[in-house]
Amino acid sequence: MNSLYKKFPPHIKTGINILAGLILVGLVFLGGVYIGYGNRPAFAKVTGLVHPTDSSVASNTDFSPFWQAWQIVTQNFAPGTTTGGVQTAVPTDQNRVYGAIQGMVASFGDPYTTFFPPSQNTQFQAQIAGSFSGIGIEIGEKNGVLTVISPLKGTPAEVAGVRSGDQVIKIDSTVTSNITVDQAVTMIQGKDGSTVTLTLARQGVATPIVMPITRGTISLPTVDTETRPGGVFIIHLYTFSANSVTLFKAAMDTYLASGDHKLLLDLRGNPGGYLDAAVHIGSEFIPQGETIVKEIGKTAADTTSYKSTGPKIFPANDKLIILADQGSASAAEILAGALSEQNIGTLVGQQTFGKGSVQQVIPLTGDTSLKVTVAHWYTPNGISISAKGLTPKILIPFVSTDKTDTQLQKAIDLFNTL
Repeated sequence: MNSLYKKFPPHIKTGINILAGLILVGLVFLGGVYIGYGNRPAFAKVTGLVHPTDSSVASNTDFSPFWQAWQIVTQNFAPGTTTGGVQTAVPTDQNRVYGAIQGMVASFGDPYTTFFPPSQNTQFQAQIAGSFSGIGIEIGEKNGVLTVISPLKGTPAEVAGVRSGDQVIKIDSTVTSNITVDQAVTMIQGKDGSTVTLTLARQGVATPIVMPITRGTISLPTVDTETRPGGVFIIHLYTFSANSVTLFKAAMDTYLASGDHKLLLDLRGNPGGYLDAAVHIGSEFIPQGETIVKEIGKTAADTTSYKSTGPKIFPANDKLIILADQGSASAAEILAGALSEQNIGTLVGQQTFGKGSVQQVIPLTGDTSLKVTVAHWYTPNGISISAKGLTPKILIPFVSTDKTDTQLQKAIDLFNTL
């Protein structure tokens, strides 16, 4: 090659030298670009990964600790068996991204804002569709602890003796202090006939209660009615399901035809359900146009008032008592708060649970989703349901040693004083 070069005329040699120089400069430039791109600030890397048009993320957030942590665990983590016998493994990059999202979501400190990776997303979709197997408890977070809102009537949990207010400290061998409400629900659900063991802390009981419960297909009850001497008609409303409005209307028609003028609405152990159901049922008691609940979103300006649609069919001169307890939550608290604050009835019993937030499920990818708290519920008088629940006008404690429902009987006796 060198001998061939020597044979070229001088002007050809000059051209070759210039071309070689240009190629060398180009290669150096491209190499610098590549090295510079690989060593660009970490926030630039993650901005390109997450949202290349969101300049505010790049300018306001330092992502370098995230990438440093990613590299450290990638280079140093040694899988093996932990002291508890758990076999660890190196996760895929995709699962690490899912874990990062879960950590980010957890930083908001809201137990009802959750990320669902593929496996949990499938189970959650089955749960909200109503086709699930489990033990029949509604759980939430109270004072940072997973707590039973209520065992649903006739379910394995109620039969086994689970009570509203029980704190769930272990599910099988898993301590619940670091898991979300939705993760706990997923762990409790399972195949018909299989067993899950709950370890419960109960007020007034010195040692934890270990309770094995056999799972079954859960069929949610809705409405029962009964009559008591003295013209008392009782409607037990267990949940605000898709068909609860129709069933409750039938119960109200039976009450109106009975000739009784004292109605006791039993919302104990009712974990809630559909907001629309609470509004429609409340509309049978509250005059059209009056507020049933206020929903406040991210800012106070984002407020929606849900009002009675009427027609009001509850007779003005009839007496109404609403009986609630610590298992009354969500839509049950909406209805109880509206009826008591609109002076339609008297709220008695125990402090309610305090589940007054609204969640929206948003698809993230084809097989993952986010459940995000987007609003909170307030009573017509502006009392936050989430803050501490509702305080009854008349407190009636629950006595666990009673074989009869003395709490219900004491509520019935109050009709004589109203």
